[in-house]
Amino acid sequence: MYDRLQLRMPTGIASLDPVLDGGVPPGSVVLLLGEDGAGSVEFVQTSLMSFAIGKQGAAGEHLMLPESVSYVTLTRMKEDILEEIALSFNPDLYEQLEKEIVFHDLSNLYFDASTVPPGWYGEGNVIERMQKKQRREEDSILAEIVRLFDECPKNSQIILDSLTDIAPPLMEGTRRHAFVAFLRGLQRATKRWGTTVYLLLTSGILDRSQELEIADCVDATIFFHWEEAGAQRRQRVMYFGKFRGVMPHLESKDLVKFAVSVSATGGFEVRNIRVVV
Repeated sequence: MYDRLQLRMPTGIASLDPVLDGGVPPGSVVLLLGEDGAGSVEFVQTSLMSFAIGKQGAAGEHLMLPESVSYVTLTRMKEDILEEIALSFNPDLYEQLEKEIVFHDLSNLYFDASTVPPGWYGEGNVIERMQKKQRREEDSILAEIVRLFDECPKNSQIILDSLTDIAPPLMEGTRRHAFVAFLRGLQRATKRWGTTVYLLLTSGILDRSQELEIADCVDATIFFHWEEAGAQRRQRVMYFGKFRGVMPHLESKDLVKFAVSVSATGGFEVRNIRVVV
């Protein structure tokens, strides 16, 4: 039991994993709640790059590398995501990322429920698109996410990009209970799977009370925001809102809030391993 409790799944952030004693406990649901451009997306992209090139850290006694990485996108094309990472960091990584990362594109299901013309996002002739749309109207995007998660390999890593696309309507009215139940069910299931899940959410999209309700359903909440660092510049800052089973160790070392940077060579980096005051 003690050995299992010591297991960590690396985030792939070389400057952060040592702070977390190697990474996050496998089976964690981690909410990445960030202001626009503050670093949450780059956090995920750096993790993807590290996995693709095999630099999440050498496998040690208490380290568990993910069996696979699945990227679930709700509105963006796989090619768009890969191109953004390649242009931002390393163009040579495009093919390697495409090979190593399993993409699940739910954009058809997402846009079928909108007024967006099928020709903007779908393929196939009119009859095929109508048949697909009819089948999807009998289901919900949340149910499709559940099916995808259920089919992903155990002891893996899943990125959901993003809650921002689906949370606003799902946090209103009668659908709120179903959405919260999904998050709480996911938090239970990941413990059985040994799978770490990252949920991206842009801060300010939801009311503060809604953000808190979502944060209450997950194991860890990492905030990314901008702080004024002087008259001419701003500083990206990352801090842990909570981390079940890990937070007391971080606070005992004053390692809760960090200044971070994003560079073309290193990706997302924790610049100073200390509390920011």
